[in-house]
Amino acid sequence: MRGYLLSLFFLGSLKDIIQLCGADPTDGFVDVPLTEYNSELQKPYDVPLEERYSFVNGVRRLWVYADDKPHDPNSQTQPRPEVRMRGFDYSSGIWQFEGYGFVPNGTSGATVAQIHGAAKGATTIILRIYNGDMRYYSRDLVGTNLYDKWFRLNIIHDVDGGSVTIFIDGVQKFRVKDQGPGDLYFKCGVYAAPANITYYMESRWKDIEIYKKY
Repeated sequence: MRGYLLSLFFLGSLKDIIQLCGADPTDGFVDVPLTEYNSELQKPYDVPLEERYSFVNGVRRLWVYADDKPHDPNSQTQPRPEVRMRGFDYSSGIWQFEGYGFVPNGTSGATVAQIHGAAKGATTIILRIYNGDMRYYSRDLVGTNLYDKWFRLNIIHDVDGGSVTIFIDGVQKFRVKDQGPGDLYFKCGVYAAPANITYYMESRWKDIEIYKKY
C-alpha cells in the first residue's frame, strides 16, 4: 500500500490519494450552527408559500412552473422557489455548502444550487440539471445520472484563492475559477434557466450545512 501511495504521489495524482485515504470535503472546516432563521425562502410573489414549498420530516421540497411569476413584482428574473442561506454572507475566506439533493426525473433546465454574488454579474457559480446531468451553467459537465436518487453536494468557495470546487458524493467532480469577490451567499432549490426548461421543475433538499475554514 505504501508503495502504491508513493507511486500516486510521484505521478501527481492528488485526487486519487485523497479518495484512497478516505478524506472528506469537510475535513479542516468548522460547522456553522444553523437555525430556521438562516433558511430564507423565496417563491413566486403571487402564490402562497405552501403551493411551492413543503418541509416534512426534514426534507425541503420545492417546485415551480415555467409560467410562474418571479419572486418580486419588480423583478425580471426567472421563477423560483429557493432557500437563500441568510446570516452568513461572506466576501473573503473559505466557505462551504453541503446538502443532500434529489431531482425527480422530468425536471430539466433548473438551477438547483448556486453561489449568488460576484465582482461582475449576479452569480459566482450556477449548477443546473439538464436531463439528469449537472452542469456549470449550461456548459461544463459536473455530474451525471442524478435523477431519482439522493446525492451529497459540497461546494467549496476559496474566495482569496479565487476558486470553486464541487464534490458529488464525496468525490471531486469540478473546479473552476470564481468571478471575483462580492457579497456572496449560498442558495439551493429550483430556479428556472432562461431557456430549454421543462414546464414543471422540482428539487428536494435535506441536511443542509454551512462550513467555514479558519
